[in-house]
Amino acid sequence: MNSLLNGLSQTWLTIQGTLFPWLQEELGELSQKQHQLVTVLEVIRLEQFLYHYGGGCVGRPLSDRVAIASAFVAKMVYNMGTTRILLDRLHSDICLRRLCGWEHVYQIPGESTFSRAFAEFSESRLPELVHKHLITEHLGSQVVGHISRDSTAIHSREKPQAKPKPKEKALVAKKRGRPKKGEERPKEKTRLERQAEGMPLDEMLKDLPKTCDVGTKQNSKGKKESWTGYKLHIDSADGSIPVSCLLSSASMHDSQAAIPLAHISAGRITNCYDLMDAAYDAELIKACSEQLGHVPIIDTNPRRDKALKEELRHEAARQTVINMKDHQRIRYHERSTVERVNGRLKDEFGGRNVRVKGNKKVMCHLMFGILALTVDQLIRLVQ
Repeated sequence: MNSLLNGLSQTWLTIQGTLFPWLQEELGELSQKQHQLVTVLEVIRLEQFLYHYGGGCVGRPLSDRVAIASAFVAKMVYNMGTTRILLDRLHSDICLRRLCGWEHVYQIPGESTFSRAFAEFSESRLPELVHKHLITEHLGSQVVGHISRDSTAIHSREKPQAKPKPKEKALVAKKRGRPKKGEERPKEKTRLERQAEGMPLDEMLKDLPKTCDVGTKQNSKGKKESWTGYKLHIDSADGSIPVSCLLSSASMHDSQAAIPLAHISAGRITNCYDLMDAAYDAELIKACSEQLGHVPIIDTNPRRDKALKEELRHEAARQTVINMKDHQRIRYHERSTVERVNGRLKDEFGGRNVRVKGNKKVMCHLMFGILALTVDQLIRLVQ
């Protein structure tokens, strides 16, 4: 962690001691949000990932994709609701326009160009690649204490897709009753069982449902809430730093994203503990965590006793803490780290302003916010 702080401290001192004074001479006094935007753009370095848009092709040259991507980052930092609001702000705010990369108003492309560029970014998964590089560069050589895993509801303005119809029943009727002694009946494996059997990560990700549908969950007051859209699964490291993210259908259970997320995070950082709530209480998930060399700390879910479920919920959590060792108990109380990440993403970095449709575009929108949030949390470690 010391080398992480040293590297970030050097970057922050360069931004604070050299870049900010130069920008103030050129643009005047910068606001707090403009300081935050400059820091995010300087740390992520979008031009390293958009070099292939440099020109040289036949036809009309493309609009500056680095400037457009920077504008989408500014949209998340300023928590703007729509691209139209962003364009109006770029036309009226000279400082913001120049920070994004346009000197004159006539250089700003239209809303349709922004839409085409956003589609390109979503197809190439630009913000996901930038975020992966950011995590591996700053946290890849560090030992992270714990990973907190959870999901959050993402509301989307699109029509939920109907679930596929079940396969046609076989001509031979299924036998009723209990099987005879020694008789084996074929049983379809669950998604969690298929993942635990050594399924490659690419196949795990393809197997997850990604369409927009209706999800239901129980809130902290015990009441059920439903929403139309998706579900964002996040692995958060110490310091509320998002490490990896997955976007699935809203109806998918949280436990089905645990094993893919664990493998993605293991490819980026080295952590000691995996913290999860009762939704992830499954032996296969614990076994996967242990195979990766981690210590799983998961809330107990008294799902087998439905009649006493509400009464035993707090008792099960209390017994979970009692049965832990001292070092596990300390980490257990840090499991709400990812909840703060979810809250900041929605309240400060555009998580509630999803106006695009489709899994790829929604994920691209959210990852631009995750990028800004990640840099902000890294800089907070230095400050």
